[in-house]
Amino acid sequence: MKPDIQIAQENEKVPIFEVAEKFGINVDLLESYGKYKAKVDESIFSSVKDRPDGKLVLVTAINPTPAGEGKTTTTIGLAQALNRIGKKAFAALREPSLGPCMGLKGGAAGGGYSQVVPMEDINLHFTGDIHAMTCAHNLLAAMLDNHIHQGNALRIDPKRVSFRRALDMNDRSLRNIVVGLGGKGDGATREDGFMITVASEIMAIVCLSEDLPDMKRRLGDIIIGYNLDGKPVLSRDLKAQGAMTALLKEALRPNLVQTLEHTPAFVHGGPFANIAHGCNSVRATKLALKLSEITVTEAGFGADLGAEKFLDIKCRKAGLRPDAIVLVATIRALKYNGGAPKAALKEENLAALAAGFPNLEKHIENLKLYGVPIVVALNSFFTDTAAETAFIEGKCREMGCDFALSLVFEKGGEGGKDLARELLKALEKPADFKFLYKDEAPLEDKIRAVATKIYGAAEVVFAPKASAELKKADEMGLSRFPVCIAKTQYSLSDDPAKLGRPSGFTVTIRDIRISNGAGFIVALAGEIMTMPGLPKAPAAENIDVDENGRVTGLF
Repeated sequence: MKPDIQIAQENEKVPIFEVAEKFGINVDLLESYGKYKAKVDESIFSSVKDRPDGKLVLVTAINPTPAGEGKTTTTIGLAQALNRIGKKAFAALREPSLGPCMGLKGGAAGGGYSQVVPMEDINLHFTGDIHAMTCAHNLLAAMLDNHIHQGNALRIDPKRVSFRRALDMNDRSLRNIVVGLGGKGDGATREDGFMITVASEIMAIVCLSEDLPDMKRRLGDIIIGYNLDGKPVLSRDLKAQGAMTALLKEALRPNLVQTLEHTPAFVHGGPFANIAHGCNSVRATKLALKLSEITVTEAGFGADLGAEKFLDIKCRKAGLRPDAIVLVATIRALKYNGGAPKAALKEENLAALAAGFPNLEKHIENLKLYGVPIVVALNSFFTDTAAETAFIEGKCREMGCDFALSLVFEKGGEGGKDLARELLKALEKPADFKFLYKDEAPLEDKIRAVATKIYGAAEVVFAPKASAELKKADEMGLSRFPVCIAKTQYSLSDDPAKLGRPSGFTVTIRDIRISNGAGFIVALAGEIMTMPGLPKAPAAENIDVDENGRVTGLF
């Protein structure tokens, strides 16, 4: 089969205005970024506000493995398939980050014959949203250090600055740095560091804001550190929120692109689910619901991370209610979870499959806690055997789940028709959506609820620093905030080596960060880093441009 980038480049795209018109979007409500991508005009939101919402479908997955799961590919392929069987469906996806694109994971535009295009643009600079977020983030960091240098009227404690700098790249050397070295005019010397932009509170704010005034308010609420009396200092104390809003006003508008089959897709916002809340923007999702019968959206990494945060943070904050959930799995990934070596995943191995199935089983059990119908989508590979497929289908049906094979990677929308039909059956079932924990529960209890009920932990331990920060959050009146746990994506536990369905383990919360503007509390579990590093052989080594400007090597 051809590489993803070749399939994307050979695709005959249609002008984005044609895609929009088929879904009743007036071309006057779009601002073109070339022929094949556009931002929506702000007035579109008021023009559709009285329309009824369509159905909302979340696509999530088992824990990711080197074998691949295909969550974004399934999301795109399912939206294509729904349109093929006569439903008006829209996809709502996250924007890729340059860090993993140049690192190990690659891009996030789907794969095979279920991609969003133009693939190269989407995976690289796109419409500049993430660059704008990086600039707004670092403007606030610069104004903070400038304030300290210019006399520090707010009495900011340099040792208690909590707002770090940001860059949309994997660069471990920037995790811990010292700023202000040099002479007297070079600023105050203090320890600092960088996080990747997709983990920034700015990203979360853009994704959770309802409109421009809401974003401006949230930007002003960011806690940048504490003064010498231990009181929080906010972005608005530096008078930074206005300029930050000016940098972000275009980034707040969703981006419209198309799939290989000309299905419309909003690609907007891109927080990681292992270190952030992992969902595309509220504005893109809500707008898609007004423009379609069915909106298919995704949440990052496995259901223990992305789905939990979509359901407990995004839906809670935005007033959204999912009508069905599609849970993606692959036979190869389940065999890997069952102990099969990566080199042997193409071989039939029912014993390893049985040993790995508990990972899928746990995700099914978790999603049932939310009261929403579930369809398991088995992303098919040519190496899968009939016996292996029958085993997984039988196990899923024993658990009361609808089940379908997905061939969207190989066949696009045509290969997703069975999944689309199973989804339509699930959408006819009643959904009784409920959150995992209540707003009024103490923050520690919210963290324990996620760790014990979703991860399966036997115990949760809070490091002294984390306990102190949680107490501070309570004193600041933030106990009603939801929690966003940052942990490894590779395991249900906080240890990436514990595959399958581990039990009896302890989750250690080593630190707490208050995302006051975004409106949630971040709990750091295990050794998770908010600034990833590049692998020994980064993907960037294989990315190139030929003499005609054609990009190669992206995946």
